[in-house]
Amino acid sequence: MRRILCVIIAAAWSMCLTETASAAAASYPVRPVRVIVPYAPGGGSDILARLLAIRISEEMRQQFVVDNRPGGNAMIGTQIVARAAPDGYTIGMIDTAFTINPGLFGKMPYDAVKDFAPISLIASSPIVLVVNASVPVKSVKELIALAKSSAGKMTFSSAGNGTAIHLAGELFKMAAGVDLVHIPYKGGGPSVVALAGGEVSVTFSPPATVMPHLRSGKARALAITGARRFAGLPEVPTLIESGVSGVDAEPFWGMVAPAGTPPAVVKRLADVFARHVHAVELRQRLLELAFNPVGDTPEQFAAYIKADIAKWGRVIKASGARPE
Repeated sequence: MRRILCVIIAAAWSMCLTETASAAAASYPVRPVRVIVPYAPGGGSDILARLLAIRISEEMRQQFVVDNRPGGNAMIGTQIVARAAPDGYTIGMIDTAFTINPGLFGKMPYDAVKDFAPISLIASSPIVLVVNASVPVKSVKELIALAKSSAGKMTFSSAGNGTAIHLAGELFKMAAGVDLVHIPYKGGGPSVVALAGGEVSVTFSPPATVMPHLRSGKARALAITGARRFAGLPEVPTLIESGVSGVDAEPFWGMVAPAGTPPAVVKRLADVFARHVHAVELRQRLLELAFNPVGDTPEQFAAYIKADIAKWGRVIKASGARPE
């Protein structure tokens, strides 16, 4: 009898807690929400966070305030999220550095899986394989042939050691069986400028960064990562169409909260983010900025993060990439 009574009390208490959590989620947020961006203003993470913050602030009738905390390969700002109170009032924008860093650094100030509650994968972007206009190739097949005939002489630039751009190049080298010499720069902008100026022969870049140089004729796009062609460069084939498989390198951007944030709050945020990402007006704006809108569920994003960490870990080990 006593056991039955304990079970009934426990069930009633559980129902009470569930109802309390649901009520809290329904009224959330009751004060401003801080959105940590682990980069300086102006980059892809910052642009996405601000586009979303404006719209979500209007819908939820509370300010979603973007707080830029750059440094430490994005780990300084991300650590702030990990250590914040798990109440939904501090969330963070993450990108591919989040899933690359565990394989790149032996020691980190947080656990990329255990210390966060994934909210939603907001967007992704393909990477374009580009050559300087003076390089005498017009296809991936011709580039591979030229690289093989001049092994160790052709160079490719990146946004820095261990970045998604660098690792995309390493994946291409492994998949195509070519030897390109890596030249790291301090950011994607300088990397593309070096390509356009002829300092290097090849680079990999998000479309938005390299587009002005493609239009000016200083650079030539040969292929793009991903399973489908990019709407902004419809004439450029995918690497798969060009005969090179295995270059699975698409930068992503998503939102996370500290681990322990109530699931009802996480779901509410995910639903709101996804709704805005799929809204016609914002979707069109994201496409214009060379982002592929996603807006998925917390469960889907959690699975994506784990798979991406494993993927980049393998690439880093195979390439021997080291942090700067």
